[in-house]
Amino acid sequence: MKNIKNQIVHFIKGTDKLLLILSLLTSAFGILMVYSAKLHTIESGIPRDAIVMVIAVLGGLVAAMFISLIDYDIFTRLWFIWAIAGVGLMILVMSPLGVAPPNRPDSQVWLDFGFFYFQPSELVKVLFIITFSYHLNAVKGEINKPLNVLLLAVHALIPTLLVMKSGDDGSAAVFLCIAFAMLFLGGISWKYIVSVIAVIAAAIPLLWFKFFGDYQKQRFIVIVDPEAYPDVAYQQNRGMTALSNGGFLGMGLFKGTCTQRGSVPVSESDMIFTVVCEEFGFLGGIIALLLICAIIIRIVKTGKKSADWSATLMCYGLGTMIAAQTIINIAMCLRVGPVIGITLPFFSAGGSSSLCLYIGLGLAFSAYRTIYNQKPKNFRVSGISSPFRV
Repeated sequence: MKNIKNQIVHFIKGTDKLLLILSLLTSAFGILMVYSAKLHTIESGIPRDAIVMVIAVLGGLVAAMFISLIDYDIFTRLWFIWAIAGVGLMILVMSPLGVAPPNRPDSQVWLDFGFFYFQPSELVKVLFIITFSYHLNAVKGEINKPLNVLLLAVHALIPTLLVMKSGDDGSAAVFLCIAFAMLFLGGISWKYIVSVIAVIAAAIPLLWFKFFGDYQKQRFIVIVDPEAYPDVAYQQNRGMTALSNGGFLGMGLFKGTCTQRGSVPVSESDMIFTVVCEEFGFLGGIIALLLICAIIIRIVKTGKKSADWSATLMCYGLGTMIAAQTIINIAMCLRVGPVIGITLPFFSAGGSSSLCLYIGLGLAFSAYRTIYNQKPKNFRVSGISSPFRV
């Protein structure tokens, strides 16, 4: 009995309690906003989206705590399993099992398991972070050799192109952000970065005229000219109205005019930030973003403290994933970016995104626990002079 008690105490002490509290607090805020966004759709009870989110967060929390008990090094050493699983999931979603959401008929991004839908790209993001961190760690010190750069580029492009093929442009953009950030932090030479930027800039006309469909083009055009395609701009226009309604302090919980009338399409997911700002105002929006930023900073701080380079890269990749999704989603809501169907971490409705987000957090908890379990090393500093020395 005493041994079990000691194990529980050791488990609690080794858990990153600040990250845990921040994550649960932010998720609770998000669930409240999803509840408010869907309240107008029911006469009594709790909206289904809010229930699903609660279940996903609780399930994800259990998964995160379990993952935290496993040395992250085990996950990275099994990189080939995660790589096969990631590719397999994306191929599966493009099979007859794959279905498109009602509000995004152009995107076959869900797997239909009968009693629930699952979005594989959310899990593949986490799997990619694991495999890419292992790859970068394996070529540490030789990352700028042309062959290594080529192989890293192929590694990053495989999941990106598969996700793009399924019609999930938002997740494809997040994959690229994760890859670029991890490559940069991994020590890739500036000449490669500049070269890639130049190639992308040169390819924009080709992408626009040869690969972008009319609807994709219209999503960009309405950013500068909302009146050009009123139907395409409708969601963002209504979102901007909700944002302006909130003012500084908001209209009050469950009192948002646009939110409670359901006039902002997909307000519980893509446009959840408009719900926050309409009902809690500019102040509420800032608090939401500060909570997300605090989580990112905590994850990055854990990565910086880790003695293992792969764990550092893993934490940086996870932090980048959350940051990229936040920036893209807020840009959508503020009409400074196209609507590409990306969720706001911890806030948007969606069982897959909430569950997989906490699975990713499990890796950060594992890295923190490893730091906690490291025995302190004795060291001596000598030969240091100071202008304040007497």
